[in-house]
Amino acid sequence: MSNPVVIDAAPGQSYADITREFEAPVEAVFRAHADPDLFKIWIGPRTENTVITHWDFRSGGGYRFEQSNPDGTFAFRGVFHTVIPNELIIQTFEYEAWPNEVSLDNIRFESLPGGRSRIVDHSVFPTVEVLESMIRQGMEYGMREGYEKMDELLAAGS
Repeated sequence: MSNPVVIDAAPGQSYADITREFEAPVEAVFRAHADPDLFKIWIGPRTENTVITHWDFRSGGGYRFEQSNPDGTFAFRGVFHTVIPNELIIQTFEYEAWPNEVSLDNIRFESLPGGRSRIVDHSVFPTVEVLESMIRQGMEYGMREGYEKMDELLAAGS
């Protein structure tokens, strides 16, 4: 059984705290975020195929990727404001169909006993309505399936 993704999004607040533990060390979980060849495999639900169109993983760099499913293609982009290997990623995240609705993600990587790790992501959205819309659009489902795919990658030694 995989570890659950926990999303704490209190009503009336424009932020969500997302926590997920992994049966792998911090270095492997961080690498899955940093390496575009790994990232494109695990990000998002199983029904979507991801193509990275831009990837500059460094403080001040940026990214863009597209996800396709039978309903169409959806593009996302952002800026990596701070990258501290195996510790922290601070980045923006924007769904291109909702221009100017940019969230700020503060993703911390924590080591746990037994070679395990935890991600703690504090995501701040521009408004309560944007966060609520993301939740209605399936944020938890997409994150859960994505992290399950990451578990499979990590178990295979990636």
